[in-house]
Amino acid sequence: MAARCCGCSARCCCWLLVLTLVALAVTATVVFIRYKNGGQVFPLPGVPDPKYAEALAVALQFFQVQKSGKLVKNEIPWRGDSALDDGKEAKLDLSKGMYDAGDHMKFGFTLAFTGTMLSWSVLEYGAAMRAANQHDAAMDALAWIMDFLLNAHPSDDVLYIQVGDPKADHKCWERPETMSEKRPLTKITTKAPGSDVAAETAAAMAAASLVYKPNNGTYSSTLVDHAERLFAFADKYRGAYTRTFPELSAYYNSTTYQDELLWAASWLYHATGNHSYLSYATGKNGEEYADLGNPRYFSWDDKRAGTEVLLSRVRFFAADGSDVEQDEGLGSYKETADAVMCILLPESDTTAFRTEGGLLYVAEWNSLQHPVASAFLAIVYSDYMSTSGKTELTCSGKSFTASDLRKFAKSQPIYSFFHTNPEQADYVLGDNPMKLSYLVGFGDSYPQQVHHRGASIPADVDTGCDGQEWLKSPKPNPNVAMGALVGGPFKNDSFIDNRENVRQNEATTYNSALIVGLLSGLVSSSTVAQSLS
Repeated sequence: MAARCCGCSARCCCWLLVLTLVALAVTATVVFIRYKNGGQVFPLPGVPDPKYAEALAVALQFFQVQKSGKLVKNEIPWRGDSALDDGKEAKLDLSKGMYDAGDHMKFGFTLAFTGTMLSWSVLEYGAAMRAANQHDAAMDALAWIMDFLLNAHPSDDVLYIQVGDPKADHKCWERPETMSEKRPLTKITTKAPGSDVAAETAAAMAAASLVYKPNNGTYSSTLVDHAERLFAFADKYRGAYTRTFPELSAYYNSTTYQDELLWAASWLYHATGNHSYLSYATGKNGEEYADLGNPRYFSWDDKRAGTEVLLSRVRFFAADGSDVEQDEGLGSYKETADAVMCILLPESDTTAFRTEGGLLYVAEWNSLQHPVASAFLAIVYSDYMSTSGKTELTCSGKSFTASDLRKFAKSQPIYSFFHTNPEQADYVLGDNPMKLSYLVGFGDSYPQQVHHRGASIPADVDTGCDGQEWLKSPKPNPNVAMGALVGGPFKNDSFIDNRENVRQNEATTYNSALIVGLLSGLVSSSTVAQSLS
């Protein structure tokens, strides 16, 4: 056959030679990139890394698992329609949205945060999502959340923030498709304020409006309108929702509403271009609420680090000499964001505590939330540095680069290409002392007893409220909660795969938004747009 090729067509042999040369060139480029970055290989721009892309595809499936309402194009065989009458008592359709975790509650505070983070991820890394064929999945999840949030805001000073009674819900172990208990509604009003949840919802809508703006201007305008009215409501009638409803503090206790006001104002500035929102965040309110100069960790409860990074974006891409570039308030936000990055870098003198396995460790309950959220901020910040050309970060006299931040982001949940440093590689996805992937469905070994009602009960079983036998069963879940990011390991890197081990083995929808954002940022090394609008 070879003789025939060369003898019958010189062009064939030429093409073989060309392909060989191209392959050698690609190999040489990869080797060059590897050594240029100190042995750390980064993906080529625009070329999706297959492992990151696979993990992203898995992670996005959890939003399908968590959907409430009349399911459209259901891809999860053991899920079906549920909670179709949610909101009926208020003559609203609150059937959509997503269940918070392994339960069947819809908590507006964390659901809105999920929407904000999904939007931010799509805005920064939509091109990478497209390259990995996952953009549609992210948009589907976002729409399911936004439709719920819009319906939950029927008038200027009313926002429904919860569906279900958490005490009653947590006493039941049943599939969402068969639950029959009452689903009461909780709302905030002028007399029962909740500035934190109203502002977080405003942030989610403002961020999502930017996502929809290029292709659906009408929907984008609707989101902006609701966001502005909600922000005005949150700012005028101040109070934390868990002070208004103290019984809810046992579930998602809000430390303060001040960070959400700054977070929402920052997103509204990006969405509208209205400088009054920027002034809100950088002026007196920023001085009083942002705790500038004191780096913190990012979470559903504390938005300060996220706000600092988001407003640093403005500073990174401001024209030299412009009023924005010289804004002292923005400068303080960026200085604090720099400090946040410094505590994440292992070589920095201000570095945070890590487990022996290399995981950034902040809290015992849901221990993966903070490292994944921090890694997302790090990857975003590194891309701001790279795209703007302002690539040096100074921590206590030591200089670091965008590549150093990207390396940290990879070290927390992802793998390093050739495992040159196993202790810093692929922690969440399996390179950890337990040799366990904490992303369910990814890899060969992952938790089998995720604390999740629907996953733990066979699809053809109607337990009523009392399905405790399935909670206590020693067997693996009959249904796989694909894409669930479980709570994570303890401080000594240990993990107990038991369904009743809630603090380690329960997955949350907002954790999924964080890992989706991080994986999207690591799918390829593409730069970010200089403007979100």
